Amino acid sequence: MKLSPKLELAGVSLREMTEADIPAVETLERRLFPVDAWPLQMFFDELAQPETRRYVVAEVGGEIVAYAGLMCIEPIADVQTIAVVPEFEGKGIGSAVLTELIDEARRRRAADVLLEVRADNPRAQQLYLRFGFEQIHVRPRYYRDGTDALIMRLELNKPQSNEGATA
Repeated sequence: MKLSPKLELAGVSLREMTEADIPAVETLERRLFPVDAWPLQMFFDELAQPETRRYVVAEVGGEIVAYAGLMCIEPIADVQTIAVVPEFEGKGIGSAVLTELIDEARRRRAADVLLEVRADNPRAQQLYLRFGFEQIHVRPRYYRDGTDALIMRLELNKPQSNEGATA
């Protein structure tokens, strides 16, 4: 996969997630999302559906530092998950994995990409806004701890002049 020069210099590689990655990804999932972590089997179930799913991991020195997944059932693509370990935030890795998911949605001819983001996660919200996502709805008390989810949409047929821009 093509990475930005900045990521290549930082030693980051982006690749397909495999079943062999699931134990490490699940450990990160429990660390990053302790209240809402996916069960281990869910990752296996997601990877078993390549006709509608795409999952990627980002590595530094052979260690997974980010992962993301997309479900696409034309005409809608949905970001299932996206996570970057805190020590690697702000280095463009989130932008790289999100770019890959959006590119995959385009390859699968999706018209829109949807996602949910915690209302109390302004950093992630800003990333999505930079890519051209707009908030279209709120799901009250969506997360297990009672936090609202903001539903955001990126229209793929609409010109995106700032897509991929980094702050």
